[in-house]
Amino acid sequence: MGIQLKANYKPTESEPFMNPRMKEYFRRKLTAWKEDILRESNQTLQHLQEDTSQEPDIADRASTETDRSLELRTRDRQRKLIAKIDAAMKRIDDGSYGYCEETGEPISLKRLEARPIATLSIEAQERHERRERTHRDDT
Repeated sequence: MGIQLKANYKPTESEPFMNPRMKEYFRRKLTAWKEDILRESNQTLQHLQEDTSQEPDIADRASTETDRSLELRTRDRQRKLIAKIDAAMKRIDDGSYGYCEETGEPISLKRLEARPIATLSIEAQERHERRERTHRDDT
């Protein structure tokens, strides 16, 4: 894109919400996060491919299998996270990024900084979690 950002740029409440600089800032933040996840994922795959040795001791073998299982579960969570990052990037493109899916109100910059894939405002997220908890307690 043609949008230039200063190295120390951080979105502020004083500028128009989701202006082109803000969108570019979050696009770059999401892209960097995705690249980090993919790099870690590739390192895990290389590690799993390199470490194909069989442990003679049953306790060592169990420990190795537990470690592999944990790594694969982590990678699966990260795969799902990449899908959420991709969805956030699409929302940047279509202009809906930064707005609560439930209320249409802007999501706070603090929340987007902490969780750039957020789709709900804090208030809507809390309502959602309360409903979820109530529903779970009913069953």
